[in-house]
Amino acid sequence: RFPYYMNTYGMHSIHGRAPAIATGLATSRRDLSVWVVTGDGDALSIGGNHLIHALRRNVNLKILLFNNRIYGLTKGQYSPTSEVGKITKSTPMGSLDAPFNPVSLAIGAEASFVARTVDSDRKHLTQVLRQAADHPGTALVEIYQNCNIFNDGAFEVLKDKEQAAEAVIRLEHGQPIRFGTDGAKGVIRDQATGDLQVVPVTPENESQILVHDAHAASPTTAFALSRLADADTLHHTPIGVLRSVKRPVYDTLMSDQLDTAVEQRGKGDLGAMLAGGDTWTVVG
Repeated sequence: RFPYYMNTYGMHSIHGRAPAIATGLATSRRDLSVWVVTGDGDALSIGGNHLIHALRRNVNLKILLFNNRIYGLTKGQYSPTSEVGKITKSTPMGSLDAPFNPVSLAIGAEASFVARTVDSDRKHLTQVLRQAADHPGTALVEIYQNCNIFNDGAFEVLKDKEQAAEAVIRLEHGQPIRFGTDGAKGVIRDQATGDLQVVPVTPENESQILVHDAHAASPTTAFALSRLADADTLHHTPIGVLRSVKRPVYDTLMSDQLDTAVEQRGKGDLGAMLAGGDTWTVVG
């Protein structure tokens, strides 16, 4: 129902297939700003295949993935982001499925813009959405959202002011990755394994604190940052833009290809194409 609250045009697509429909719209109407509003169940279950291909193609559209870790509209079944052991109507003995990390999935699909924010942090949400809107290509924004009916308090650690200070890692391009009270915690790279670690900042390790580079060509560090978010406790959860890189945009490439075809072969004849080759005439 998101479009109903916006001063814009909107439509309901087939469940899970919004990225496919949005791809057609974005490539045929390049003058429009096309946004997909989806959820963790919609995007990552029945629509998972459509999501990853929109991301890898880098179609010029923006995807808002509202993650409440539950199927809210269908009355509380577990979703692809529900934690292991989650008791729901469809998993009365606890979920056995390992949950998706939507940000990790998007980075693995070679998305050119990947971010995470929290619905109740209006200032941060606005900043992230503005950056997504300005990005040429597919932008995926995961938005942590509470479901007060079927999964109340799912992100309380990140919403409670005192707990959030110690749990939320606010990423800013070009800035050291520090958080906690007075920036007492930081993220470093383990020299032996290459993994990222959260450590107390000391004079000895301060120079090792990782500086966030959202524009790095390699997705390796962005992916490692996304893995800091623990599916159970949510401690050490990065929010902000994890990755923002320039890649060729699918719409532009397709338009250029069509222009080249017209220049080389002239405009096509749809009637001739439909009647070409083997055809039959049906007589009554």
